[in-house]
Amino acid sequence: MFDVILYQPEIPPNTGNIIRLCANTGSRLHLVKPLGFTMEDKQLLRAGLDYHEFARIALYETWTACAASFAGRRLFTVSTKGRQRYDLVAYRPGDVFLFGPESRGLPPEILQSVEEAQRIRLPMVSGSRSLNLSNAVAVVIYEPGGRRTIRTGCEECGVVHPISSAAAIKANSSSGRTASPKAPSRIANSRRVTRSCSSKLPW
Repeated sequence: MFDVILYQPEIPPNTGNIIRLCANTGSRLHLVKPLGFTMEDKQLLRAGLDYHEFARIALYETWTACAASFAGRRLFTVSTKGRQRYDLVAYRPGDVFLFGPESRGLPPEILQSVEEAQRIRLPMVSGSRSLNLSNAVAVVIYEPGGRRTIRTGCEECGVVHPISSAAAIKANSSSGRTASPKAPSRIANSRRVTRSCSSKLPW
């Protein structure tokens, strides 16, 4: 499981897409103010669809407060100024990824506070400026090392993804049945699993 930090994000649809991404991958999302929108922004809500209730989101008034909560953790800055290609790093669960605002990226003082080996970049063709923020977050989270940390949920290993659980409860309710959140086995049995346990995935 990874943690994603957006430092002063500006464009609501980007953050909405990232909220949806984090909900689907089990990643935690952290937003550092000031934001370029409110959490009730229509574009933010539209991009995130109904995944907002499943995402774990924390808000911080300052970067100092956010950084303090990750003391001792391995933090990577993701920037066009990074020296290390993102796909040449051996990631592990618990890693933290920090992204800057869309219009200007991370400030120099934050970049320089991180070891050079942990300043990563996504490769682009010569002359390109930057990738869309939500696209960049998705690329990093789904890097092969990261895909192994995503628990898809299956009966074989007893893991039930929270989104799958909620969907099962909703389906049972609409059909006149009730399913207790405290009974994972009932929830798991109420849906068909089409993917095997994440530990068996080829990647």
